[in-house]
Amino acid sequence: MDINYELYKVFYHVAKSLSFSEAAAGLYISQSAVSQSVKLLEKRLGQTLFVRNTKRVSLTPEGEMLLKHIEPAIQLITRGENQLSRDASEGGMQLRIAASDTICRYVLVPFFRDLHEHFPDVHINILNGTSPHCAQMLESGQVDLIVANSPNESLTGNMQIRPIRDFADVFVGNPSHYPDCFTAAAGKPRTLTMKELLTYPLLMLSKRSATSSFLHEQFQKHSLELVPSIELSSNDLLLDLARIGLGIACVPDFCIPKTEATLQRLTIKESLPKRKLVIAYDEKWPLSLPAQALIEELTGTADA
Repeated sequence: MDINYELYKVFYHVAKSLSFSEAAAGLYISQSAVSQSVKLLEKRLGQTLFVRNTKRVSLTPEGEMLLKHIEPAIQLITRGENQLSRDASEGGMQLRIAASDTICRYVLVPFFRDLHEHFPDVHINILNGTSPHCAQMLESGQVDLIVANSPNESLTGNMQIRPIRDFADVFVGNPSHYPDCFTAAAGKPRTLTMKELLTYPLLMLSKRSATSSFLHEQFQKHSLELVPSIELSSNDLLLDLARIGLGIACVPDFCIPKTEATLQRLTIKESLPKRKLVIAYDEKWPLSLPAQALIEELTGTADA
């Protein structure tokens, strides 16, 4: 069946707005042209797609079914047009990535360097946010892919999620300010319980982060309420505050410098389960070659 794309486009706008006049305004055509296009589409399909009344319209069951098939196609075409427009205006292809400051700094920078060497004409557009916020940006189509912490309740829907590596959340402090956190009687190394840990000022990421949600959940499993003394949006700043003795910081193990001389890790009796760094993208949209290359490098499948 040979049906002009423009007819489906008109149908989509009417179906989304449930108004012939609003669809006409959005398409910059007359309301009469919208009505005629819908009638022609219904004639060619042999189905009634809308129930008309004086003020609004509603979809028939056949119209609702058609919309489910048409909507992804229209969105895919629109996204492709927008991407081409951006690439043309900015002089080349774009790769839009969302990740937290910590993940960008400690995980992605070496991969960005390699990506730039292989695709020097690609504009790498990096958006920062918490892992839940990054997932929301992916869902809304603001970015092509994200690198985030998992578990993460915002990683849902059509997202394709691939693991990068495991990591552990660790508690670190300055022994000169909190010596009893590290050494027990007779100079033996000390192991703290979660309950004992709560007697010290704790430094954590803000409640908007996936890390905060994870830690609160782990303490609740032991019937403990986690009440941080300081909540910030930067792991690096948490480490700085721990170095000057403002508290015990909880951070991912990969952001502690290998040459760290001031901070030491605490030993906690109740071990925290490891989490994962994952890369996620929307499987509905085709990926560019740079995006595919970055996914392969991050997941270790480049030479597979």
